[in-house]
Formats: sequence, structure tokens, C-alpha cells
Amino acid sequence: MRILMKFFPHATPLLYGLALLFFSCNAQPEATGQSQQQFDTAWPAPDSILQGIPIYATFDRIEPLFHIDNDTTYIINFWATWCAPCVAELPYFDQLVDAYQGQKVKVILVSLDFPRQFETKLAPFVRERQLKPTVVALADGHYNDWIDKVSTEWSGAIPATLVYKGDKTEFIGNPVHAVEDVQAVVERVQ
Repeated sequence: MRILMKFFPHATPLLYGLALLFFSCNAQPEATGQSQQQFDTAWPAPDSILQGIPIYATFDRIEPLFHIDNDTTYIINFWATWCAPCVAELPYFDQLVDAYQGQKVKVILVSLDFPRQFETKLAPFVRERQLKPTVVALADGHYNDWIDKVSTEWSGAIPATLVYKGDKTEFIGNPVHAVEDVQAVVERVQ
């Protein structure tokens, strides 16, 4: 990106964005601690992948993830590296992956980090922590346009967790303080 700005200082931000998308789509994903096998083929294809983390530009691109109607229970946590309560609860989501290993339960962490920090903050954080859940990044900062599509109970504050299976849904709008907090919700939804 810096190279483009050096040679084309008057190019529009749109051109920079297209170049970034082109170069990031052609980059080979690196190992992040999360298995690429965790990426469900029923999900929409990401707009790009950065160091093994699928990136979705808008909520509309990731919205199908919230409507998968099969025999799997989905635990979807919204978080960010800059959010202390979010980071504090991440070990519980790692424990959920272990607790439900071999069962039809998917744990997904949707990062709401700032897009400009995906490479410098999010990717190193995921790699260093070797997070067990699938991590995806959502670059859509127009939260008020889509939070009600996740849950009408959601104020927009993070951390926030949605647990669903088919048409059964429960929303956790506050920080999780123990793995059992989420397991109780999973049991009700299943």
C-alpha cells in the first residue's frame, strides 16, 4: 500500500482499497493456530484472507452465517483485541472448543477490530494466543445498520455472544465469567 501511495500520491482511496483487496487475496494464508478445517463450507467466501483470518468487508457478506439451518449449534462471539472484557473471556471460548470436540458445535469469534489494525494487532494477537475457535474479522463499522440483525436485544456493546441452532436462539449481552455460563445456554438451545 505504501508503495502505491509513493508512486500514485493522487490516486483515490477506492483505488487503494481495490489494490489492497487484490494483494491480500493473492497472499498465501499463514498458520495462525486455528485450523483451516474449521472453516465451514456453508459460509460465504471471505472478501480476503489475512494470515489465515477470513475478512468480511460488510455485515451482508457474513450474514448467512447467522441463518445456517442444520444440526449444528453455533456459538458466535463478537469481540475486539482492544476490549479488555472481551480478551478476558477468550479462554472460556477455547474451553468450549475442547468441551464440545467431536460434537456438532461450532465456536466462532467475530473480531470487530479496526480494519487498519487487522495486520498489526489482530493477526499477531490470534497467532500468539493460538486461539482454538474459528476467528473471522468483520470490517463493517456501520454497527447501527446491522446489530439488530444479530439480536434485537443487543445494545451494540461488546463482548456479545449469540448461540443458535436452527430457529432456537439465545443472546448473551454481557461478558462471560465462566465456561459454564455459555454451556448452560448451549444446553437450552440444543
